[in-house]
Amino acid sequence: METSLHDHTLSKNQKWTIASTSAGFALENMDVMFLSFALSSIIADLHISGAQAGLISSITNLGMLAGGLLFGIIADRYGRVRTFSHTIFIFAFATAAMCLANNITLIYIFRFLAGVGAGGEYGVGITLIAESFARNKIGKMTSLAAVGGQVGAILAAVAAALIIPVFGWQALFLFGLLPVGLTYFIRRHLHESPEFLTAKQAADHAPVQLRRLFNTPRLAYQTLALMLMVVVQIAGYFGLMNWLPAIMQQKLGLTVAGSSVWMIATIIGMSIGMLTFGSILDYFGPRRAFGIFLLASAIAVFSITLAVNQATLILAGAIIGFFSNGMFGGYGAVISRLYPTEIRSTANNLIVNVGRAIGGFSSVAIGWLMDHYTLTIVMAFLSILYLVSFTVMLTIPNLRQFNKVNP
Repeated sequence: METSLHDHTLSKNQKWTIASTSAGFALENMDVMFLSFALSSIIADLHISGAQAGLISSITNLGMLAGGLLFGIIADRYGRVRTFSHTIFIFAFATAAMCLANNITLIYIFRFLAGVGAGGEYGVGITLIAESFARNKIGKMTSLAAVGGQVGAILAAVAAALIIPVFGWQALFLFGLLPVGLTYFIRRHLHESPEFLTAKQAADHAPVQLRRLFNTPRLAYQTLALMLMVVVQIAGYFGLMNWLPAIMQQKLGLTVAGSSVWMIATIIGMSIGMLTFGSILDYFGPRRAFGIFLLASAIAVFSITLAVNQATLILAGAIIGFFSNGMFGGYGAVISRLYPTEIRSTANNLIVNVGRAIGGFSSVAIGWLMDHYTLTIVMAFLSILYLVSFTVMLTIPNLRQFNKVNP
């Protein structure tokens, strides 16, 4: 693992690692969030139901699972840097292809392909960070990269407000080509970590085996429990971010631009929450960090039901973002610490993308709940999920001795 001469001085490769992964996550999240802002327009333009619209995100997350499995294994076998750049190419071109979509079938196909690239990128980027920084800095650094993802969401909000009213939702997705330029800098400046090169040499061309994540009952339980926690995290994230702009447009009569202001406030809350969570994780460990944020999330989601105007809506969004999505960067840090180098990308991608694939169906579930129940019932559904995640987190044995677990 790479360390610098002084605790607060980053080496050149560390700087490029955090810059490249943050930028990659930003551009990936920008592409994913385009759907949130275009969803109302897509529904109106193609005359599709709420369930069909929710399925778009679910199919994207199934693509993430497929891409995560494929590229996690490739990254553990052949290297992180090349794999990282290839995944960016895939999601960039698939997102841009959405400008050609004129029916729901093409949308499903293009979003699945975009998911393949995005799902592969996450675990590889997180692993690059984990192998470039000291153990007690990984939480902060993965959270910082996750904040980069929220910058991408802000870019999506601004672009949507400017482009959709004038040029329509299909033109928005052309901006998906922006990440292509990032791959040049990644291939030119990033290098494989000594930790990975040593592990690769020791493996002596042995195939990466998924069963290593389930070798013993204790390890299998840890893997499945982490998957369930990520399912809840993604269910909350996609459920809130994909549907709440549309909900608020209807409830408070907001325009696309007005809902974009709410989204930006929520994202700022997320970013502050992520940095706070990363510091708590590194200092106090995951049980305390996740415990605080999961319990607070179970309460905070109800704040949206109290919003009566745009000001209270912005405040509620910031609070929800801080707690509910502040945890996002912590999963990669925990997974990277709990699994060895030779299966680290595979572990990150499998656990997180199974969570994405299953948790992504919250968009369908929330679409159905919105059609039949009140907003309070929808938020109660999410609140119960956070309490379930809290209970499961307490039962993972290795989290009790996290600071003693070797990477």
